[in-house]
Amino acid sequence: MNNTELEGKWNQVKGKFKQKYGKVTDDDVKYSEGKFDEMLGRLQEKTGKTKDTLKKEIETM
Repeated sequence: MNNTELEGKWNQVKGKFKQKYGKVTDDDVKYSEGKFDEMLGRLQEKTGKTKDTLKKEIETM
Protein backbone atom coordinates (compact mmCIF):
# COMPACT_ATOMS: atom_id res chain seq x y z
CA MET A 1 0.00 0.00 0.00
CA ASN A 2 1.48 3.37 -0.97
CA ASN A 3 1.31 6.58 1.09
CA THR A 4 -1.69 7.93 -0.84
CA GLU A 5 -3.69 4.79 -0.05
CA LEU A 6 -2.56 4.88 3.58
CA GLU A 7 -3.61 8.52 3.88
CA GLY A 8 -7.08 7.63 2.57
CA LYS A 9 -7.43 4.69 4.93
CA TRP A 10 -6.25 6.83 7.85
CA ASN A 11 -9.53 8.73 7.90
CA GLN A 12 -11.33 5.43 8.47
CA VAL A 13 -9.11 4.03 11.23
CA LYS A 14 -7.92 7.01 13.28
CA GLY A 15 -10.69 6.48 15.87
CA LYS A 16 -9.62 2.87 16.38
CA PHE A 17 -6.03 4.03 16.73
CA LYS A 18 -6.98 6.49 19.48
CA GLN A 19 -8.86 3.74 21.33
CA LYS A 20 -5.94 1.32 21.07
CA TYR A 21 -3.34 3.85 22.21
CA GLY A 22 -4.72 5.91 25.09
CA LYS A 23 -1.84 8.42 24.95
CA VAL A 24 -2.73 9.45 21.40
CA THR A 25 -4.71 12.71 21.26
CA ASP A 26 -6.88 14.35 18.59
CA ASP A 27 -3.96 16.60 17.70
CA ASP A 28 -1.71 13.57 17.20
CA VAL A 29 -4.06 11.93 14.71
CA LYS A 30 -4.90 15.13 12.88
CA TYR A 31 -3.79 14.73 9.28
CA SER A 32 -2.87 17.71 7.17
CA GLU A 33 -2.48 17.21 3.44
CA GLY A 34 1.11 16.46 2.56
CA LYS A 35 2.13 15.92 6.19
CA PHE A 36 1.35 12.23 6.64
CA ASP A 37 4.96 11.41 7.58
CA GLU A 38 4.96 14.22 10.13
CA MET A 39 1.82 12.77 11.72
CA LEU A 40 3.42 9.30 11.73
CA GLY A 41 6.39 10.83 13.55
CA ARG A 42 4.10 12.15 16.29
CA LEU A 43 2.44 8.74 16.58
CA GLN A 44 5.85 7.11 16.68
CA GLU A 45 6.81 9.25 19.68
CA LYS A 46 3.58 8.43 21.52
CA THR A 47 3.49 4.69 20.80
CA GLY A 48 7.19 3.82 20.65
CA LYS A 49 6.65 1.95 17.39
CA THR A 50 8.53 2.42 14.12
CA LYS A 51 6.93 4.20 11.18
CA ASP A 52 6.94 0.94 9.20
CA THR A 53 5.16 -0.85 12.04
CA LEU A 54 2.57 1.92 12.26
CA LYS A 55 1.98 1.81 8.50
CA LYS A 56 1.44 -1.96 8.64
CA GLU A 57 -0.94 -1.54 11.54
CA ILE A 58 -2.95 1.06 9.60
CA GLU A 59 -3.11 -1.30 6.62
CA THR A 60 -4.54 -4.13 8.69
CA MET A 61 -7.14 -2.14 10.66
